[in-house]
Amino acid sequence: MLTLEILFWICLFIVFYTYIGYGMLLWLIIRLKRMVKGKPTETPMPSDEELPTMTLMICAYNEQDVVAEKMQNTRALDYPKDKFRVMWVTDGSNDRTNELLAEYPEVDLVFSPERRGKTAALKHGLREVKTQYVAFTDANTMINPGALREIARQFTDKTVGCVSGEKRVAARREGEMAAEGEGLYWRYESTLKRWDSELYSTMGAAGELYAVDPTLCRNVPDNALLDDFMMSMYIVDEGHRIAYTPEAYALEYGSADIHEESKRKRRIAAGGLQSIWWLRKMLNPFRQPLVAFQYISHRVLRWSLTPVTMVALLIINAVLVALRAGWLYDVILALQVLFYLAALAGYLLSERGHKNKLLYTAYYFVFMNLNVFRGMVYLKNHNNSGAWEKAKRS
Repeated sequence: MLTLEILFWICLFIVFYTYIGYGMLLWLIIRLKRMVKGKPTETPMPSDEELPTMTLMICAYNEQDVVAEKMQNTRALDYPKDKFRVMWVTDGSNDRTNELLAEYPEVDLVFSPERRGKTAALKHGLREVKTQYVAFTDANTMINPGALREIARQFTDKTVGCVSGEKRVAARREGEMAAEGEGLYWRYESTLKRWDSELYSTMGAAGELYAVDPTLCRNVPDNALLDDFMMSMYIVDEGHRIAYTPEAYALEYGSADIHEESKRKRRIAAGGLQSIWWLRKMLNPFRQPLVAFQYISHRVLRWSLTPVTMVALLIINAVLVALRAGWLYDVILALQVLFYLAALAGYLLSERGHKNKLLYTAYYFVFMNLNVFRGMVYLKNHNNSGAWEKAKRS
C-alpha cells in the first residue's frame, strides 16, 4: 500500500504542478526578480527612420472567402510603406485565392501548384524574403494596426530572435461554447507566456502572429505539424529569446463547434509529441538550465506525461479507497468523481445548446487532455505529412 500511496502523491503533484503550480511558481519568481532588479523598463518605440524593413507573410490554402477581409486588415496596418512588404504563399490552392490576390498590386504572390503542407509553404516563402524581419500570420486572423511597430520595438533588444504576439479568440455569436472554452484557455496561456517572457523566454510562438529574424531560421522538417513552435524553439535553442507582447495581437473566431475544435487540439497534441522528440536536446538542464525548466514545466508535461498521470491518479485513488487507506483518499476521490461528472454534464449541455460556463470549463479541460491520446494515434498515422487539416471557424 505504501508504494501506491507514494505513486498517488507523485501523480497528484504532477497534475497540480502542470496546471496550477507552475503558474504560481512563475508568479513568485517574477515577483522576487522584480524586488531584486526592479520592474522591466519599456523600450522606446523606434521612429519611422529607425524601423527595420519587414515582410508580412501569409501562408494560405484555399482561402478565397477571407482574402478581401485580410487585405483590408493588412492595408490598415500602421507601418511605413517603403519598409513593408506583403507576401502570400499559396500552397496548392485550387479555388479563386490566387485570382483574387492578383487584384492587389502590393502583394508578392508565391505559388506552389502542389499541396505540400504549411511548413513547406513557409520555407518556400522564406527563400523569397529580402527584409530584415518577417512576421507570420494566418489568412483568417486579423491583427491590430500597431502590431508590426510593436514587434519592431521588441527586436531592438538584440537578445531577441523571435517575437510572439497575443492570440485572442472571439465568438461570432454570444454563447458559442467552443469559442468561449478556447478563449478562456488562451487568456490563461497568455498570462503564462507573459511571465515566461519576463523570466527569460516564452516557450514557443503561436502561428496566428509571430515574427523572426530570417537569418536565424533553422530548417524545419516539411512534416512538422507545429511549424510555428518548431521554428521559434529552434531560435531559442540557438541561444536567443522569444519576447512576448500582448500589444501586438491577432484576433480570430473560435472553432465552429467542439468537433471542429477537436481537429485542432488533436493536431496540436500530435505536433507537441513530435516536437518533444525533435527538441529532446532542450530537455537537458545542463545545456540551458532556465530554458529546460520553462520548457518542461510549460510544454513537455502538458503534451506527454500529465494526461497519462491524470488517468493513473484516478485509478490509483480508487484502489486506495477500496483498500481503506484513509479518509483523505476518500475525499480526493469524491472530488475527482465530481469533477469528471461536471465535465460530462458540461459536454451534454453544450451538445444541446445550453450554456453553463463552469461546467463547460471542466469539460474543456478534460477535452484538451483526451486529445493528447487522440494525438498519439494521429501522429502515428500522419507523421510524414504536414498538410493542412483546417478546422472550420464560426
